[in-house]
Amino acid sequence: MPTMIVIGYRGDLDQALRRRGLDPYYIAQAPAIPPNGTRFSRVADIEDVQEVLRAVLSARIDDVAGALSVHEMGVFGATYLRQQLNLPGNTDSKTALYFRDKYLQKSRLPSHIRRARCRYASQDTSFAELADDLGDVFVVKPATGAGSLRTSIVRSPEEYARALEPFPGRSDVQIVAESFIDAPEVYVDGVWENGGLRWSSMSSYHVSPLRAAQGGIMAAYLLDRRRHSTLFDESEAIATQALAGLNAPDCVFHLEIFQAEAGLTFGECAIRIPGGLAPQINELTYGVDLFDIEISLALGEGASKALSNQRTPDRFHGCILLRAASDGNLTQKDFERNFTFDLIDYDSSPDAPIGPYGRVGQAIVSDPDELKLRKTIEEIVRFNEFGPN
Repeated sequence: MPTMIVIGYRGDLDQALRRRGLDPYYIAQAPAIPPNGTRFSRVADIEDVQEVLRAVLSARIDDVAGALSVHEMGVFGATYLRQQLNLPGNTDSKTALYFRDKYLQKSRLPSHIRRARCRYASQDTSFAELADDLGDVFVVKPATGAGSLRTSIVRSPEEYARALEPFPGRSDVQIVAESFIDAPEVYVDGVWENGGLRWSSMSSYHVSPLRAAQGGIMAAYLLDRRRHSTLFDESEAIATQALAGLNAPDCVFHLEIFQAEAGLTFGECAIRIPGGLAPQINELTYGVDLFDIEISLALGEGASKALSNQRTPDRFHGCILLRAASDGNLTQKDFERNFTFDLIDYDSSPDAPIGPYGRVGQAIVSDPDELKLRKTIEEIVRFNEFGPN
């Protein structure tokens, strides 16, 4: 059985690989360690390309068919493995960096694309210098991204000092500061191949990822093109211009956009599978399996076959990453008594493992009407936050 080297681990991708007759070998970093019976090597730092390559070479895998990453932190490593092992897919490490480093990315965008002002910062950069450059309110985050983790909105020298605490190193390229854009966010998940946009969908967050990381509930739902035709057209234009300007390789991508008063504003773009339940709700709505496309691209097969099953949606789907109830009394049956789900998995035990965004469970809901879907998600979020009161 051919082997796919995978940087990082996620169970839904593991299932997709095995459906394709591939045997994954994982390069994993704690705490995201694959279950027993799965082939893997642990590394201390999944972004240390030398360590990743040493782990792969020492595993002595004879039948490697491809390499891919399940998340942003492994994109450069997967590119480097393809170079060294002569594997299909993108081997351009320099280009990969423009989809990892937020300063490099924004500095290379075509000039007409709106984006936040962005610069590197370090422990030696003063609050006054950044406020003078970026405005009274700005954002501090890892240059290479980490979802919304270690991302802070800064309004004062005291908040700036706290924002720097997760970055103990003395690097000049570890941290970026950006002007703050206070606007709703949408995101585009799509497929880029042969220098063009092959397919895309658009979703809206219930609350911003930053608010979700600070105690809110992460939820999102797919938008109806018929209802938002102008937004779709303008967002796809930004995606096309940005990906072309960044010389994107054939990839599955995830691109975030702010709906600012001045017009749609580029947030950031990653060349990897979208996180959470985004692949599942896209497949349920459009028949497009982003896992299968990512695998096909890593095997050098192209995306056409995997895209052949796409369809016009008759129902739109959304997802919620459920948190533990504040009083600890909610159970899965409580959710099921009050709402109809396409999927729900909720662990109400006291020792339930807590994932990103405080996640102890997940749910998918759907409706033919996008507005009714949004209302249902809002009601489920309130139920999760406050219970049946």
